[in-house]
Amino acid sequence: MRKEGVILIRVENVSKKLGSFKLTDINLSIPKGYICGLIGENGAGKTSLIHLLLGLYKADAGEIFIDGKNLKENEQVVKDDIGWVLSEELFDRQLTLIGNADAYGKYYSNYDRQAFLAYCERFNLQPDKKLKAHSKGEKLKFQFAFALSHNPKLLILDEPTANFDPEFRSEFMKCLTEFIEDGERSILLATHLTSDLDRIGDYITFIHKGKVIISTDRETLSNSYRLVSGEDYKLNLIAKDKIIYKEKGEYGSKALVKHSRLSVYDREVTVSEPTIEEIMYFVIKGDSHV
Repeated sequence: MRKEGVILIRVENVSKKLGSFKLTDINLSIPKGYICGLIGENGAGKTSLIHLLLGLYKADAGEIFIDGKNLKENEQVVKDDIGWVLSEELFDRQLTLIGNADAYGKYYSNYDRQAFLAYCERFNLQPDKKLKAHSKGEKLKFQFAFALSHNPKLLILDEPTANFDPEFRSEFMKCLTEFIEDGERSILLATHLTSDLDRIGDYITFIHKGKVIISTDRETLSNSYRLVSGEDYKLNLIAKDKIIYKEKGEYGSKALVKHSRLSVYDREVTVSEPTIEEIMYFVIKGDSHV
């Protein structure tokens, strides 16, 4: 059962300067029992935010709370409740999968060796094979198996599905929905494969140039915009302050527009509900803080 309003992740006014790049005034809340998709173009700040949530970076300003605990003041306790899958290789390449799991499992109070081996079997992994002998996709499967094996409250996943074959991607999505079934746990999934979020995302947080420009539930997001297609002169009749971005093509134009229950459209245009990918594309093209 989901616990609407019981917050698992709360990020308050967090900023972090990393060379010439800066995350600025990041605010984010994810309730227990939900999957939040973290989207944005490459270099927008998704991975930097994840590193802050994992304590790999320290915020210059602001506060991060996981299950009500301040990350800064309770780092070890908070980390015990987080499972993660990252693009970086942080495990020992010379050890076997089970060797890595046992070595790093000592840092987690709920690590379950048998659960890890069961996930290896489920994911078609060879636990007695060295990590370095596995493919990129298999290494990510290993990280996922290990993350699940210590029963975290929060899963943080940074672009995991790009290296999964289609068959395992389906299994992966099934695991995610199983993970949140009890309503006590949540997932932050950073991905550029936004079709995954159209299927399973409950909340969407969109980072652009180091700032959160959209953070809302998927239903509200879907109801806030429409994709309007038609002859260019027809789209020019739409109030300019409603247009996020208009793209002119050879056979007509498309525009992402702000939508409400009171919105009225010309009968000669086509109006559709945009996908998450289309919203992201048009917002980035328009460089619009919506």
